[in-house]
Amino acid sequence: MATAAKAAAPAAPVVTILGDSITAGYGLRGAEALPSQLEAALKTLGVAARVRGAGVSGDTTAGGLARLAFSVQPDTAVCVVALGGNDLLQGVDPAQTRTNLNLIIARLKARRIAVVLAGGKAPGRNLGAYGRAFNAIFPAVAKANQVPLAPDLLAGVSNRPEMKQADGLHPNAAGARIVAGRLAPVVAGALKAARKA
Repeated sequence: MATAAKAAAPAAPVVTILGDSITAGYGLRGAEALPSQLEAALKTLGVAARVRGAGVSGDTTAGGLARLAFSVQPDTAVCVVALGGNDLLQGVDPAQTRTNLNLIIARLKARRIAVVLAGGKAPGRNLGAYGRAFNAIFPAVAKANQVPLAPDLLAGVSNRPEMKQADGLHPNAAGARIVAGRLAPVVAGALKAARKA
């Protein structure tokens, strides 16, 4: 009887993170990487979900857009779009980054997949007008598409060397745990809203 009830229980919803090397867990073991840490952080909040990583190291928003159809599988309930850092590193025109993110979100919504946008921040003040234009992308895209925003994916990590790997860019296991912990409440809210929709 208990076995039958267990078999009938609904499967946990799938959260897919469409991202770059941070999502792919560059330099980390699987359990230390962001997808696993996010799943654990959601569980701590009492939210059951399966978190699936769809990260490709070096990927830009253009790359994410190009592979969207096969990287985000149909069973996805919520997709966290965590792209843009490599656009910044490569000096991509912020207008193009914004266009790519708008297209990614529009295509996900057309597939009835809820979206969380993970933002980024240009480091320091050295990038001038470019940095300001980049920083403005994520709030504008989230507002235009009416999707929840995690304002700065690497908040609490990017300015703390002890939370980063030796390259000074990628989070270590402790850093990924901070990223997951900040992201989890936003994703939990999106999952709750998706269930009601």
